[in-house]
Amino acid sequence: MFRIPCLSAALLLLPAAAPAAGPKAPPPGAPVLFEEHVRPIFKAHCFECHGEGKKLRGGLDLRLRRLIATGGDSGPALAPGKHSDSPLYRRVAAREMPPGKVKLSAAETALLARWIDGGARTVGPEPEHIAPGLFITEAERSFWAFQPIRRPLLPTVKQPDRVRNPIDAFLLARLSDRGLSFAPEADRHTLIRRASFDLLGVPPAPQDVARFLADTRPDAYELLIDRLLASPHYGERWGRHWLDVAGYADSEGYTADDPVRKSAWKYRDYVIRAFNTDMPFDQFIVEQLAGDELVRPPYDKLGPADAEKLVATGFLRTAPDGTGSGEADQKVARNQVVADTVQIVGTSLLGLTMHCAQCHNHRYDPIPQSDYYRMRAVFEPAYDWKSWRAPAAREVALMSDADRAKAAAIEAEAVKIDAERLKKQHEYIERTFQRELAKLAADLREPVRVARNTPPPKRTAAQQKLLREHPSVNVDGGSLYLYDAKAAADLKGYADRAAKLRATKPQPDFIRALTEVPGHVPPTHVFHRGDHEQPKESVTPGGLTVLAGLGLGELPLKDPSLPTTGRRLAFARQLTSGRHPLTARVLVNRVWLHHFGRGLVGTPGDFGVLGERPTHPELLDWLAAEFMEGGWRLKRLHRLLMTSTAYRQSSRRTPELQKLDPDNRLLGRMSVRRLEAEALRDAILAVSGKLNAKQFGPPVPVMHDDVGQVVLGVDTADAAGYKGKEVPLLGEEFRRSVYVQVRRSRPLAVLDTFDAPAMSPNCEVRNSSTVTPQALMLMNSRFIVDHARHFAERVGREAGGEPRAQVALAWRLAFGSEPAGRDVDEAVAVVAAQAEVFRGQKRGPGQPEPQVQALASFCQALLSANRFLYVD
Repeated sequence: MFRIPCLSAALLLLPAAAPAAGPKAPPPGAPVLFEEHVRPIFKAHCFECHGEGKKLRGGLDLRLRRLIATGGDSGPALAPGKHSDSPLYRRVAAREMPPGKVKLSAAETALLARWIDGGARTVGPEPEHIAPGLFITEAERSFWAFQPIRRPLLPTVKQPDRVRNPIDAFLLARLSDRGLSFAPEADRHTLIRRASFDLLGVPPAPQDVARFLADTRPDAYELLIDRLLASPHYGERWGRHWLDVAGYADSEGYTADDPVRKSAWKYRDYVIRAFNTDMPFDQFIVEQLAGDELVRPPYDKLGPADAEKLVATGFLRTAPDGTGSGEADQKVARNQVVADTVQIVGTSLLGLTMHCAQCHNHRYDPIPQSDYYRMRAVFEPAYDWKSWRAPAAREVALMSDADRAKAAAIEAEAVKIDAERLKKQHEYIERTFQRELAKLAADLREPVRVARNTPPPKRTAAQQKLLREHPSVNVDGGSLYLYDAKAAADLKGYADRAAKLRATKPQPDFIRALTEVPGHVPPTHVFHRGDHEQPKESVTPGGLTVLAGLGLGELPLKDPSLPTTGRRLAFARQLTSGRHPLTARVLVNRVWLHHFGRGLVGTPGDFGVLGERPTHPELLDWLAAEFMEGGWRLKRLHRLLMTSTAYRQSSRRTPELQKLDPDNRLLGRMSVRRLEAEALRDAILAVSGKLNAKQFGPPVPVMHDDVGQVVLGVDTADAAGYKGKEVPLLGEEFRRSVYVQVRRSRPLAVLDTFDAPAMSPNCEVRNSSTVTPQALMLMNSRFIVDHARHFAERVGREAGGEPRAQVALAWRLAFGSEPAGRDVDEAVAVVAAQAEVFRGQKRGPGQPEPQVQALASFCQALLSANRFLYVD
């Protein structure tokens, strides 16, 4: 029987994400050490009261082993060798400490007991003196993510014939240690589909598959990668990845009304163009953090290149912003914008949870609270919460000199029309007044004329009374139509001509940017427990204290060469200097994630203590060094990764590999990955033949349909919820998903069901779930039903009326491969049987013929198949 494995069968599931890697207990028999195993527990639970806070509770300092042994007001807290005799352990085990609801876990308590029973050992001698407050240990400074990036030597391998480039050497060395090797190379159908989705986010067209299969040149695969990288769809695919970590949205969020950001799409287009032109990533970072500081204010007469730099700062305007709404508490909303912006920058460029230090010293990483506010000081000259600019006030209007001159010329012509209209209006009014005046008694005419010609403020009471008694003479521009409709129509013609002419004036180009007010440099204070109502000591801008030894500490208060502070520019250049240990590692890890399904560091937004450790630290450093030395060129990195043996492997599992590396951390095969929401929708549009390749511009709007689903369309509902006339989208509904409006309160249903992220404030890594609503959408949604019909109609047009040709083409379009003869036979039989069922049913108005309905059902089955939904 013909079968297509579908999502509801859940035959192919992605491996679950591994838990975060905090301090782990050493294996049995291995020593438990204070710095490595115990101090992180105290840092997370105890240091705020016992070492890092303003006041040392009970006189007990837990930051060093010798201080614990000395103890506090109650005497020594430690009895080495006997955990049951140690006051520290007894208080913890009795759940008396730490105070509050959060206690040490059973595993942490057991680890503490092991440490004490093992003699309360340390790694080495402890410092004799430490300053009050946060103390960063040598162990914390030597943490892998804070070490300089150094290019390691390539390992030697036992199978050099499997090594195409250095990536393979690093991976193969680890596999060999476990007695494993790479899987066989995937077939060409698999490779082109994999590469097409990875780089373009859409399946390969049958003619592209045929071209690749027929190419017998030894570098055919490399040439394929080059063709894909040159496609304009590349920027749409990889721009979407960056928009995730940037937290891009087309609405403000924060409040229920969720106002639309009318010009935010320009930042989205900037990102796509940057990827397509292979802008060096260091330049990309600098422009996004400080594009406004690369050009001179005022910003109203910038050329296209400088205007793009302003658009780039939209990266710092992506956070939810409720400050334009009267519903929000302004002080809270303003500070939340700054906090969310710091979080976006921290997770996207540093791979650190900086936001965890907003209220207190970071409980796990060596990030003092002051470091958080030093980073906040980088942005506060532009985001001064005490002298705030609402979103609308931050818009920058651009207009060229030529457009200004044209607008002035048009206005001058419109003013001439206005003057002519006023002259004619005066003539018409005077003529009408004389006519109405003649209707009055002779003795009233002169007094009425004098009263009417007297300016209103100077009219006597008698004159005012006279005009009230004879209202017909009070003719003016607003009432002329009551007396002379023809004259009023003539005047309206003048007004319409002026309005039509003014409509042709060039309009300012508005940019959603982040800028500073020159000369305005607000102080930044540490907020006690993160409360803006409790400012404490002031801080200056700077980097992470733990990196000070690398020359990455202080930043200038004010760059004398710039009208603005230059803080963001200095910060951006520090990140891209090549000396920063985090930026390049974080970036190459994200690229790896999107090609292999999982990063070398499995927590791409957290390279700290609670994040996962790199599976291949030497490879990560080699890639980071190679990326920087190669000019920060992303396309070069793609080529390197995708031409490796590791990337070209099949995804076939073997019992040995499944036993020794069940989660495929060592990359002994390719991981199977489900399409992201946007790639799935775009793939459906592509195979149905409806994909609109138009690029850039305002987003395709979203609205609620009659049953409450969010679909594409112009919202015509009034305040009472009644919908007006439907507005046709004229093919815009078939554009790629990256151009669909990202409305925080209205996620597009088909994308939301397949795990499109909520930008709150950004997305560090996407989930990939397999849940019932996905199968239901693929079976019942209007989107899938309509596009299955479009798919069938395309197949009918391109393959003709022969059933075998139709199902074979549908298979090639959906799966990028040739169906086996048996598959074609069974599919033809299924379509024929389905057509008979439809022939036995009454056809509704506009319903296609039974054969087309049957073919559409088959096409819907293809679109719902795991083979379509997953990349092998």
